[in-house]
Amino acid sequence: MGIEEHPESTKKVAVVFGVTGLVGKELVKKLLSESKWKVYGISRKPDIKPIQTSNYHCISCDLLNPSETKHKLSFLHDVTHVFWVTWATQFPMDTYECSEQNKAMLSNALNSILPKAKALKHISLQTGMKHYVSIKGPSKVKEDRLYDENAPRATSGHNFYYVLEDLLKERLTGKAAWSVHRPGLILGSSRRTTLNFIGTLCVYGTICKHLHLPFVFGGTKDCWEEMFLDASDARLVAEQHIWAATNDAIHNNSDGQAFNAINGPSFTWKEIWPAIGSKFGAVVPTKGMFSSDFMVSKAMADKGGVWKEIVAKEKLVVTEMEDLANWGFLDVVFRCPVKMLGTRYKADQLGFSTTYETLDSILYWIDAMRNEKLIP
Repeated sequence: MGIEEHPESTKKVAVVFGVTGLVGKELVKKLLSESKWKVYGISRKPDIKPIQTSNYHCISCDLLNPSETKHKLSFLHDVTHVFWVTWATQFPMDTYECSEQNKAMLSNALNSILPKAKALKHISLQTGMKHYVSIKGPSKVKEDRLYDENAPRATSGHNFYYVLEDLLKERLTGKAAWSVHRPGLILGSSRRTTLNFIGTLCVYGTICKHLHLPFVFGGTKDCWEEMFLDASDARLVAEQHIWAATNDAIHNNSDGQAFNAINGPSFTWKEIWPAIGSKFGAVVPTKGMFSSDFMVSKAMADKGGVWKEIVAKEKLVVTEMEDLANWGFLDVVFRCPVKMLGTRYKADQLGFSTTYETLDSILYWIDAMRNEKLIP
């Protein structure tokens, strides 16, 4: 059975789930830059600074509550494109409970939208490069391998990415096209994101400058000297979502298409760390820039009061340190136990040509944080 054809409406109608996250914010911005889009943004909490335009409507909804989801979303009968860039974070990522929660969220949303969304053309799902590795299983740290989209799933653990893909395949076959996008370390700006690398890095660099502490990379020597993960600029990931959702070669395929969503050029922390420190105005030591014993989470654990001082002194947007910084996440990133590197050959071949140098991405998002008055 092929995809049902519907006449084009005057506007394309997008629903973005996870609108306050790193990619969600960029998706809305890019969609609204074209007048043909009307956008609904869905988040659990109201947006801190909602966009003021007649083409955008923000809806606060607890997607884990099926009755609330149906009540608030069932009117979206004119939706043409859905972007799913959210996930439940109450449980560890590789657990049965996490899989069940994320499946319930997506299922509740689909149950509310699909029955009346006769013009639906595409659902775009975001997961990640952890699709290719088992978080709990054994791994070869030094294995140099670029994962393509056809790589087999890991056989151990409970990766909720698989559950979401399977649910879309089950619910959409013969009804609408869908794609899945797998970014690496997402670089963007948000006050509502648990795994917020840029926010954490910015708070760390700002505190180092304020207290005249050395801007040290604390991690493994391998992660310092070799490329262990791909970076993914939130602008690139958002653009790829939209590209896939509106690309005829993908839109006319109801079997589902997967794409790695990564910057492209390689990098190592050793190469770019001095430039990052200089951007903050922090002291980057020529000796001792790298330390395998240094844990950011331990060094910054008692700095909440320092952050309050900085916020007051610099007249920043009032935030708690934990609103922007997840120290444990930074420690994990700098101590990757397994290489998660992908190829973007598939997207390139189909015409998606956007790439970013990772250092340029990091410096851009530091400036974005400054422009939002989140850091000095």
